[in-house]
Amino acid sequence: MLFDETSINGMSLRNRFVRSATWEGMANEDGSCTSRLIDLMADLAIGKVGLIITGHAYVSPEGQASLKQMGIHRDDLIPDLSEMADAVHREGGRIVAQLAHAGCHGAVKITGVEPIGPSLPDEEWSFACREMDRGDMTSTVEAFRKAALRAKQAGFDGIQVHAAHGYLLSQFLSPFYNRREDEYGGTLENRARLLMEVLAVIRSSVGENFPILVKINSQDYLPGGLTVPEMVEVSLMLEKAGADAIEMSGGTVNEGSRYRASRTLTLESQEDEVYYREAALKYKEQIHIPLILVGGIRSLPVAEALVSEGKADYISLSRPLIREPHLVNRWLSGDDRPARCISCNACFRPARKGDGLRCVVEECLSRGDQLPE
Repeated sequence: MLFDETSINGMSLRNRFVRSATWEGMANEDGSCTSRLIDLMADLAIGKVGLIITGHAYVSPEGQASLKQMGIHRDDLIPDLSEMADAVHREGGRIVAQLAHAGCHGAVKITGVEPIGPSLPDEEWSFACREMDRGDMTSTVEAFRKAALRAKQAGFDGIQVHAAHGYLLSQFLSPFYNRREDEYGGTLENRARLLMEVLAVIRSSVGENFPILVKINSQDYLPGGLTVPEMVEVSLMLEKAGADAIEMSGGTVNEGSRYRASRTLTLESQEDEVYYREAALKYKEQIHIPLILVGGIRSLPVAEALVSEGKADYISLSRPLIREPHLVNRWLSGDDRPARCISCNACFRPARKGDGLRCVVEECLSRGDQLPE
């Protein structure tokens, strides 16, 4: 079933494997695409990944999260984005743009712009931001709408709204971040309001036949954060509002989280795989739009079982495809050894230095360097 052709709202996919978004650190300083970033996406398509989701692209300047992050916040970025989409299409792949806003985790040292978020942080938090007013929220919704239109104009096959990992829309969903007492805080319906406004305005702008995916947390793993039952309720809201598929992840970029968005757990057996298995089961009990499941999936039999047993509809991979961009093609060819990724997060080291994301395990081992635990 993993290699069946499927479709999401008319977007034909050659298999059920998805490249999950990450931060590549390969864009120019102004957020524009580089040839290196475009080549990376094309190589994933050559490797037979069914659906490629771009790295998180910021929709407005204050929403930038990281060094050399790709942007989708200006019209003059469209030509290079078009080149990226065309490169993937030439290799028979499909690609959607992930639209993101960092919220209170905005990279103020890079942007020089004060971060904004749902609430003022507590003193013990490791970040600072300004509480958003109604004007900020109106501007943010409009920024997502314009970004979606740029993605469509550039020739992407759809978009994904990033509402996971403790970024802005995830912050509004989470009681850990969201302490508001107006119609955007308190009840889950209120906390989901900004996300639902973003989804509604994008759908009305791009039309009914343009795929819209949403990425959300299974749970935050933060004290007082989003829970699995709340995730199911939000997923129901998204389904009713016209989302075409949901990618489920978990954790945040917050340093106080029990589990970060990219875990460094050692997966010693197939039983250790699939971080959000139980949350996926809760999702499938009530939600009917496709579930794209990411997190700790490293073995072909595990991926096949998730789909064949109805626990997920698509298998999403991020770090395994950093080490092996052609992993899906290897599995398709009959080489069913597990992914070589060891979940060490050493791939982010060069990106933090401005050199771009890449697996460095082999070069570290050859030099005798110690990998992160």
